[in-house]
Amino acid sequence: MALRIGNVALGARPRIVAAGGEDELDALVAAESADVVELRADLFADPTPEHVTHALRRLRAGGRPVILTVRSAAEGGRIADDGRRRALYDAGLAHADAVDVEIASATLVAAVVGPARAAGRTVLLSAHFLDATPPLSTLAGLVDRARALGADLPKLAAHARDLDDVCTLLQATLGARDGGVVTMAMGPVGALSRVFFPAAGSLLTYGAVGRPTAPGQLALGELRRLVDRFYPA
Repeated sequence: MALRIGNVALGARPRIVAAGGEDELDALVAAESADVVELRADLFADPTPEHVTHALRRLRAGGRPVILTVRSAAEGGRIADDGRRRALYDAGLAHADAVDVEIASATLVAAVVGPARAAGRTVLLSAHFLDATPPLSTLAGLVDRARALGADLPKLAAHARDLDDVCTLLQATLGARDGGVVTMAMGPVGALSRVFFPAAGSLLTYGAVGRPTAPGQLALGELRRLVDRFYPA
């Protein structure tokens, strides 16, 4: 079965995700260059279920599918309490087209994946390495782990110290492409991955509509121009 996020099919060409939190909400609503939007609920000043569901309703009214992400503090987010994160996923699931949860958050994965799949939502299970790129064997193992846990899309993001790290992530992408995968290299050296990795099989690439949500993230307008140039319809 073809992978989709809401009404957006994945695979023919890279799909652009506009990512942001509360401060970027208006820009996300207006992000016509994006195919999908990601709401980073952990970036809200007061991330209550009421505030997050209101934001999700606004985004879905804009006509683009929405990924709900409540990133853990351990992997670059701002919420350390898994109970609080679960409350946001539970409240937001009815108003999102996909959810993104960290593979390492085992209790949360167990609580969120089943209801998300039962509701027909796309499940991304992700791993983020903020300081370095792990070996290829570790990355490949995480892809297998994510799929075993019920992911539609495993997602890997790692800080690239140099081009060798970018090549390691590239190898991981090539090895996982047949089942669907999302990959990116973070940091200044990794910026090229936002445009190049889709050629190796990464199905999504993320752009910023304000402050980047990850190091090396390109501005949405710049990313749209590059994708349209290198991946013509």
